[in-house]
Amino acid sequence: MGVHIMDPAKYMGTQRSEETQEILDSFRRIVRVLRESSRAAENRVGLSGAQLFVMSALKKEPQLSINELAERTHTHQSTVSVVVSRLVERGLVARTASAEDGRRLILKLTPEGRALLKRAPDAAQERLVAAIDSLAAAERRKLSSLMAVMVEQMELADQPPGMFFDE
Repeated sequence: MGVHIMDPAKYMGTQRSEETQEILDSFRRIVRVLRESSRAAENRVGLSGAQLFVMSALKKEPQLSINELAERTHTHQSTVSVVVSRLVERGLVARTASAEDGRRLILKLTPEGRALLKRAPDAAQERLVAAIDSLAAAERRKLSSLMAVMVEQMELADQPPGMFFDE
């Protein structure tokens, strides 16, 4: 399923406002810092931006379930599960049975994962989440509503959101 973007020819004649320029510049800044952070993680420690973000969340709370990790990273459980599987394969994250409930799997960084994080750059996604969280509740609701309208107008609502720069 490819990404479908509405026909831009319909909008080529519209006058671009100063606000449109400012909004696009803001998106560009955010995407650039996320891309640069992901490249830095890849170059320095061989992790994608998504993997670094997941590992950073596990560093803050050393024992999380997949669902708890999805909640902490504001990502769907199935998406974060794929990222975790790659980290488990690399020996950076371990899955263990919970002491309280043997059916529940707990994720935690391995010693190799903790050592790698010491060399890793900060995950820019953390800055993005912190910036959104710092907004007043009414501002977050308005931003969420406006972003939903944009996604709908771009005909992207059926696209899975995924994680930033999870290559």
